[in-house]
Amino acid sequence: MNKELMEALDILEKEKEISKETLFEAIENSLITACKNHFGKSDNVKVEIDRETCDFLCYAEKEVVEEVEDTCLQISLEDAQEIKSDAALGDIIHVEIKSKEFGRIATQNAKNVILQKIREEERSVIYNQYFEKEKDIVTGIVQRYMGKNISINLGKADGILNDSEQVKGEVFRPTERIKVYILEVKNTPKGPRILVSRTHPELVKRLFEAEVTEIKDGTVEIMSIAREAGSRTKMAVRSNNPNVDAVGACVGLNGARVNSIVEELRGEKIDIINWDENPGNLIQNALSPAKIVAVFADPDEKTAKVVVPDYQLSLAIGKEGQNARLAARLTGYKIDIKSETQAKDAPGFRYEDYMDEYDEYDEFGEYDGEYEEGDLQEYEEDGSGEDYEEAAPDRIE
Repeated sequence: MNKELMEALDILEKEKEISKETLFEAIENSLITACKNHFGKSDNVKVEIDRETCDFLCYAEKEVVEEVEDTCLQISLEDAQEIKSDAALGDIIHVEIKSKEFGRIATQNAKNVILQKIREEERSVIYNQYFEKEKDIVTGIVQRYMGKNISINLGKADGILNDSEQVKGEVFRPTERIKVYILEVKNTPKGPRILVSRTHPELVKRLFEAEVTEIKDGTVEIMSIAREAGSRTKMAVRSNNPNVDAVGACVGLNGARVNSIVEELRGEKIDIINWDENPGNLIQNALSPAKIVAVFADPDEKTAKVVVPDYQLSLAIGKEGQNARLAARLTGYKIDIKSETQAKDAPGFRYEDYMDEYDEYDEFGEYDGEYEEGDLQEYEEDGSGEDYEEAAPDRIE
């Protein structure tokens, strides 16, 4: 038994996760390459390795002939009978090749073949390992800044946190541990290239899945999420169990669960609302803490008109339009928010349209929608739009 070779293969398999079979194939190919360099050709060379003992045999298949014209492919009858006593003309004889006879160059080439195969397999193993984690979060260690980009050590490979995927204002120290979302894993000749993000909305979703048991087991579902990285996230959840409060499960006792995620996101505010199949109710929840007078939603056009009390207009819009903008992304509707005074003065406005919708929902009508930057222009010009964090400090975060 070749104990040294067996131990070497065991170590490679354990440390680099390269299968022994792959290593055996690499050794076989390296011996064939060495034969080609030593003899000039290797078409008739065969290599056999015992997978249990690691003993290997390298031989050439030669035809028995009367007159030898090519020593690499043919062997005389006399020489053949020394190897096999009953050899006859036309037989194929296995002639053992002593690997110790190979020259220095042939040996070096064989070594390079094995090393190259090990490097290729190592890159392949790492690529497959991180490709399976694509669209998931991992914990990494900040290594260094490369211009505006940051190199993150993910364990067996390094990830690149591009400037566009960094949260504005976040500064990391070397050796600091952070959680990142794997955007994409590319296979390159130099090894896998892993792109990670700290701004992607899915980062927040994966953090909740890891923190909240009810989300992990499917009791609570995250239906929609909208995020402005570094500032605020809105998330709509629903419960598949009537005995479980979806928002309460995400918040945790005394806010323990959500606070741990806020801490990981460096203080980013998180609003958790209840999902509702009724567009009106969903929009009302999405625009919270602002109170809604009435909502008129058009599911076909994905637009909604929302009326709020005059004193709630800036609260509904939010600072720089953030509350309305996130509500629009969360619900998928384009939302047009007006105060009662503005709505009554608007051309074609009929208050009964809103009141009909209001009566249908029993309470405040709600509306789903997306809010576009142009819709906020008239409010932003005069500086209206307040931060609803200050207006409603007791809301859930």
